[in-house]
Amino acid sequence: MTAAKISLKEGHVRGVMFSIGVCAIVIVQTYVAAIFASYLTNHTGVIEVLQRVAFVIFVLITVYYLLIAKQQSNVQIEPQIRSKHSRFFQGMFLSSINVFPIPYQAYMTITLASFGWLEFDFTSIISYVAGAAMGTFVMLYVYIFFFDRIKNKSIASQKSMNYIIGGITGIISIVTLINILKEL
Repeated sequence: MTAAKISLKEGHVRGVMFSIGVCAIVIVQTYVAAIFASYLTNHTGVIEVLQRVAFVIFVLITVYYLLIAKQQSNVQIEPQIRSKHSRFFQGMFLSSINVFPIPYQAYMTITLASFGWLEFDFTSIISYVAGAAMGTFVMLYVYIFFFDRIKNKSIASQKSMNYIIGGITGIISIVTLINILKEL
């Protein structure tokens, strides 16, 4: 969503530079996740603990976005624009403090490996990492131009985005709870 906001306020080039910065970190995060997934396939007890921790985290995120975030006021701060590179490094920074892609990519890697679509060899992992980075860039690029089209509509408001994010994490929480209950 930040890529779309930057693009709306500062232009498409800055939004794309932000997206490239994000993708640079996604490459590292996805590689770490694939290595972590390789470890997890050999230690199934760890997966059960991580599933329960993920459930709690997703419930907390859902509560935050549906109940708490809507109460916060929006204070608009005029950004100081220095260069295109600052948006690149901002993308890298924001992506690096967002650690949620690591467990997500580990889960996806384990799922693909369980179907036999991915092996834990160097070529397969690098191919998966490249695909994840390219997919991330394409989605950010789509966000940039999609939100440019709907910028005057009510769905583009921060409150609407909070409800969408809260709804998505709520669905993930319910699915995770169902999986935990099935295993009991």
